[in-house]
Amino acid sequence: MAGAMAAAAGGDSDGESEELVLTPAQLIQSLEQAWLNEKFAPELLESKPEIIECVVEQLDHMEANLKRAKKGDLKVSVHHMEIERIRFVLSSYLRCRLVKIEKFFPHILEKEKSRAEGEPSILSPEEFAFATEYMANTEAYLKNVALKHMPPNLQKVSLLKSVPKPNLDSFVFLRVLERQENILVEPETDEQREYAIDLEEGSQHLIRYRTVAPLVASGAVQLI
Repeated sequence: MAGAMAAAAGGDSDGESEELVLTPAQLIQSLEQAWLNEKFAPELLESKPEIIECVVEQLDHMEANLKRAKKGDLKVSVHHMEIERIRFVLSSYLRCRLVKIEKFFPHILEKEKSRAEGEPSILSPEEFAFATEYMANTEAYLKNVALKHMPPNLQKVSLLKSVPKPNLDSFVFLRVLERQENILVEPETDEQREYAIDLEEGSQHLIRYRTVAPLVASGAVQLI
C-alpha cells in the first residue's frame, strides 16, 4: 500500500478539527487499535468516523490497484488476502459497536444527550439514527404487546432503569503504550486503601476498566 491518508485527530470548542496525515500502515494500525479497544471495553467507546472513512477509501484504492495488476502475479494473491483481512477487522469493529448499542441503547442515548458542547460524540450520525429508531421501536413493541394490557398505573416503564448499564468495574487486560505515573487504583476490599501505581511502557496488566478508561480514550493504553 502506498500514499497517505488524512484523518481528523480531534476538535476544539469552535468545531474545528486537526488533520493528522497517516500512512496506510498507520491507518490500518489505528483501525486495529480501535477494534481491539471496542472489542474488550465493557462500554461503547468514542466513534471513529474519520478512520472508517479513510479505511474504506484505502480499500477502494487497493482494489483498483489489483484490477491493474497482471494475472497470475503472486503479489495479487497476497494483496487480496490483506484486503479481506482489513475488511474482516472493519466489519467486526462496526458489528461490535452495533451489539453494544442494542444492549445499552437507553444509557448511550442519555450519555449523548448530556454530552457537553465540544466533547467528542460516542456515536456516528448513522449510529445515532439507529439507536434512536431502535429505542422508539422497543418502546412501541413494549406498549403494544404488554403495557396497554396492564392497569393504567403500570403502563409506563423506564428503559433507563430496566436495561442494565455497562459494567465499568469489570477487569480488562491491557498493554501500556505510553508510560503513566500515579494511577489511582481502587481497593478490592473494605480493609484495603486506595493506592497509586506506575504503568511502564510495554508492560501488561489486568486491571479494573473504570481505573483505565481515560487512558483507553487517550490512546495511552491498548486493551488486549
